[in-house]
Amino acid sequence: MDGQLPGATVDSEDRIILHVDMDCFYASCERLREPALEGKPVVVGMGYEPGEGHGAVATASYEAREYGVESAQAIGQALDALPHAPDVDDDHDGPVGFYRSVDMDFYKSVAGDVKEILHDHANTVREVSIDEAYLDVTNRTSWDPVDSGDRTIAEGYGRHIKQQISREVGVPASVGVAPNMSTAKIASDFDKPNGLTVVRPTEVSAFLDPLPVDEIHGVGPVTARELRDLSIETAGDLADADQGVIVDQFGQRGRELYARARGEDDREVTPQGRPKSLSRESAFTESTADSEAKREKVGALAADVAARAQSRGAMYRTIGIKVVTPPFDVNTRASSLSGPVDEPDLVESVALDLLTEFADDKVRKLGVRVSNLDFEGQDQARLDGFESTGGGGAIERDVESVETVDTSGGQITDWVEEGESTESDTKRRVRDGQSSLGEFE
Repeated sequence: MDGQLPGATVDSEDRIILHVDMDCFYASCERLREPALEGKPVVVGMGYEPGEGHGAVATASYEAREYGVESAQAIGQALDALPHAPDVDDDHDGPVGFYRSVDMDFYKSVAGDVKEILHDHANTVREVSIDEAYLDVTNRTSWDPVDSGDRTIAEGYGRHIKQQISREVGVPASVGVAPNMSTAKIASDFDKPNGLTVVRPTEVSAFLDPLPVDEIHGVGPVTARELRDLSIETAGDLADADQGVIVDQFGQRGRELYARARGEDDREVTPQGRPKSLSRESAFTESTADSEAKREKVGALAADVAARAQSRGAMYRTIGIKVVTPPFDVNTRASSLSGPVDEPDLVESVALDLLTEFADDKVRKLGVRVSNLDFEGQDQARLDGFESTGGGGAIERDVESVETVDTSGGQITDWVEEGESTESDTKRRVRDGQSSLGEFE
């Protein structure tokens, strides 16, 4: 679909940005394949095989989350809360769930169909992940009202894209329409699942002001607590605050948060480049020295990272771990190959081997990373070429500009370098019930 809609006019000062976010995408794909799962609790597991308790939750549908199943949980814990339907006795009268193994090839195929629609409706699309994208549709539609009413042409355009995805692909999407990227992102999350939220240029402040401050992109649990210590509870409070105080407290990032709370975001939608690394991390509710608990968490993280690499067609030359010990000392270790591999079992075994150095230590958080990525499809390296580099032997200190602290009790989060992502994406993904998808610069 090319060109602007008939009757639409363009105001160059007011861009029109869409944020399209697929709802519980893995579970939606499984329902697409098995319509009988519609409305039932669906759990998609990484490393999960029917009849076994291994692996980790990649996606929990909204119905499954009502029973305490969350992304990044060990499958065994999920099964305790929500037994697999075929495994229960005839006299079982409690809730049951329907568990499926990750099928990345199928999910990528469905995502490809969705993204064909997105690219057909925008000149510029930023594909953030398999299930999330930004569209700049400024030259395709308009903020003009429809028949002098409350609706705008842009709202109709967003609804048209949403309905086309549902009709032609068969999976639900939530869409946010706004004059900038950060507001569009908040809008897409405002009315999940299957929502459409439109924030016109004249309504940005009214929309943002009453929201809890941690809804602002870039504000996660730690930053929210620090802001509340400054009596800043809402986005409106942050917008009205003394900018100098915010900058003194949070540096350049504070300047960005202050601007976003005021609805100011001049970033352009640009195509996403390839990542330099892929990683996940997960926090314990309380620091622990329990060796089995640490190994179980690293195993789940490794499965998630390997699945994410496969979803992006990436092989990796380096496998590493991140170990955060109290109060917040960040230790990294890594081992490298002479060439790229795509071996999920190897990611787990190497990560567990690296973890042995910290077997007796109390640990607050763990992470697994693959790096030195290769997207060119080169021949895979021999597995006997693995050798340790001992990377990151020195203790690093966590800094506010790359804060990804997770206080949610064991949820997988992105392990990021400065400029890759922020903790608000972690919070949103945990709430959205899908652990392995989604990041934002």
